[in-house]
Amino acid sequence: MEYVSPIDERVTAPRPFAPRPNRLEGARVALLDITKARSEEFLDRIEQLLRARGAEPFRISKEIFSRPASTGVIDEIAIRADLAVEGLAD
Repeated sequence: MEYVSPIDERVTAPRPFAPRPNRLEGARVALLDITKARSEEFLDRIEQLLRARGAEPFRISKEIFSRPASTGVIDEIAIRADLAVEGLAD
């Protein structure tokens, strides 16, 4: 499995991934809507599954899907979330 960072590596040096938690209970999970068609539907289902496992998901959106997330969006996720899910769809 390959993991892809949402950070634009042309601008920011790559950072190591944070360790994964052993469980989701109580975890604050950012659900990043990249504003592509149907990503909201995908995130709706992910939110249901996370809540069923005791996580505390919240939504945040990129300004436009064709560009990397702004520093403000990335900072908010870093401050508020333990984990993040990016909603890719079409």
